[in-house]
Amino acid sequence: MAWDESIERVTPYIVKIETPRGHGTGFLCLYNEDKSFYGIATALHVVSHADEWQEPIRLRHFPSGTSVFLKEPQRHIFSDTNTDSAVIIAQPGEIRLPDDSLPLLPTDFSLPIGTELGWLGFPALAENTLCFFSGNASARQDWRHAYLIDGVAINGVSGGPVFYSREVVGVQIIGTISAYVSNRATGDTLPGLSIARDVSHFHDTIGTIKSVDEAREQKKRQVHEEGPSSTPPAPEPPSEPPENKNDPTT
Repeated sequence: MAWDESIERVTPYIVKIETPRGHGTGFLCLYNEDKSFYGIATALHVVSHADEWQEPIRLRHFPSGTSVFLKEPQRHIFSDTNTDSAVIIAQPGEIRLPDDSLPLLPTDFSLPIGTELGWLGFPALAENTLCFFSGNASARQDWRHAYLIDGVAINGVSGGPVFYSREVVGVQIIGTISAYVSNRATGDTLPGLSIARDVSHFHDTIGTIKSVDEAREQKKRQVHEEGPSSTPPAPEPPSEPPENKNDPTT
């Protein structure tokens, strides 16, 4: 499948995620059986501050020209700090999303190194324009559920879907953009690698959340079990993919 066909297939599922601190990108990853709620996948650092401080979040769906303003009681965010992943659970309303969700790569399958990948998002330099990027899978890092990709991730693209396509299986989502780590080995800012976290957290959420009430109760248990001390420190504005200075790949 050519890139233009893949982009046409993925675009209807993508939303821009706005918070009081900035914006990022997300995509429709799940419905429950009776479609009484949907789930938007994104990078955790896009929504972590809004979640911790119970701030509102706006989802904008440009293909339909609709949006929804979600106050804290109107959504539940399931997060995984180990993979910088989050799923926003909300009930259908003003926003008009597709009737199905995008297929995720099975968790027991790893892409071969060298696979060509594409991703979409709303870069800060054109924040209301969905842009396409591409690159090759340079390495798989199982220890952090991530792929390193030879391609750029611009501020605002965090949380955007990373995908590939084959004639047999069609388009599949392999992860979300989490960070861009530039090469500063010489002191100058040189081209680096993008980090795409895999879809393991999204599969886990799809497999465990069956209703809004269940989502609410699981969220309460998550907060109670983890406690406020486990909440990561407030990141840089969510329009900028984080760069971990202590990460061995930097």
